[in-house]
Amino acid sequence: MEQPLLSETRSELSDRESGKWSAYQYAGRTDSAIPTASSFAGTEVSVDEIRSAAAASSNYYPPSLHGALVSSPEPYPPEQAIVPQGRYAEGYSGTRPEYRRGTLSEVEIRELLIDHVGHRHCWGSRPARTWKIHAVEDCNVYVGTLDTFIEERETIKETEPYTDGNIDGKHNGPELGVWELDLRSQFPVLFVPFKEVQEKIPHSEVLEKCTACEGRGGIVCSACNADQEPGFYKENQMFKCLACHGRGLIAHKDGSDTICVKCNGKGKIPCSTCGSHGLIKCANCKGRGSLLSRSVAIVKWKTLSTRKVNANSGAASVPDEVFHRAKGVQLCNTQAQQCTPAFFADSFFLNKFSSDVIAERAAVPIATRVICERHTISVVPVTRVTMVHGRRSFSFYIIGQDREVYMKDHYPARFCWGLCPCMEWLKF
Repeated sequence: MEQPLLSETRSELSDRESGKWSAYQYAGRTDSAIPTASSFAGTEVSVDEIRSAAAASSNYYPPSLHGALVSSPEPYPPEQAIVPQGRYAEGYSGTRPEYRRGTLSEVEIRELLIDHVGHRHCWGSRPARTWKIHAVEDCNVYVGTLDTFIEERETIKETEPYTDGNIDGKHNGPELGVWELDLRSQFPVLFVPFKEVQEKIPHSEVLEKCTACEGRGGIVCSACNADQEPGFYKENQMFKCLACHGRGLIAHKDGSDTICVKCNGKGKIPCSTCGSHGLIKCANCKGRGSLLSRSVAIVKWKTLSTRKVNANSGAASVPDEVFHRAKGVQLCNTQAQQCTPAFFADSFFLNKFSSDVIAERAAVPIATRVICERHTISVVPVTRVTMVHGRRSFSFYIIGQDREVYMKDHYPARFCWGLCPCMEWLKF
């Protein structure tokens, strides 16, 4: 049975001392067949847990994974969770839990807006400085993520001209399977966006005859052996010299003749394509006649991400990408081989939101291993500010812990008539 790690008495004592919201810390689910590392504040998955998960799986994962996890830290340290404590019945109706950050004063709001307007060369600062702040509304947004870190392996055939040397074939040992390769040294940090490596599969080299030239090292010249049967050719094929029309002599207007320098008086010249050898050097084997073939493993590590945003009507007009980029407060950060929905003892809304994120897990391609998953839920503080001047008004948003300002294209003092970015035509 899942229970909060933070006792109720300790939570109440902490509330009285700090005057802040209590933080949820929850234990991992124990009913899962796969061991999880559900923990608060982004504790990493331990090597033992991954090994246990791999052992529980029906497929064996190579030991290259285990060494990599030791040096694969979290990409970023999460913030401490801040959510309200209350009776579970209060949140069971599905209402969103509240989060309050420090109240922004009028001076801070104007400074943020003036700084934002100052980066737009065609925006005037007068409305930001003089218009009245009519309303300040908290409309916080909840962002859920599920990052699935996968490894994909496939094999391709690679050939190159054989230029002598040792061949690493099956006589040196059995050919390894693609999932038997130990890529301990190549394994990346967990949850990198993408990494690809190529690795030769040991004992897979084979010497083959070049099919393009049938092992001769050359292909039949199409200029002087065009009518020959496939695979047959003739040497010393000659063509009539076009300079002297086959005479071997060049006639002049005074009636004299001189020897043709192009054919040296023979009246015929060799094939310009192959030099009358009948064959052209094979480009496939570089004239060697043999190819060295081997199997190469293409290994790709990448992160499949699921992003979900829950915004109320006050922030519904802001694109989801803005909230994904914003810095918020993490309510949970769980890592496991397969994440399960988070559990909040006092919030049905957060439990359902977490379940929805997990349910939209990205599809994993065939011939792919899921190495680890990371599930986070964050609250992004959002303040909606409305400013008025007479009958005119406009709104903007202050988003995230970094207090980034977002505003649509309805700022009243603009001098480019909606043709932003301003003066772009000068760059041409």
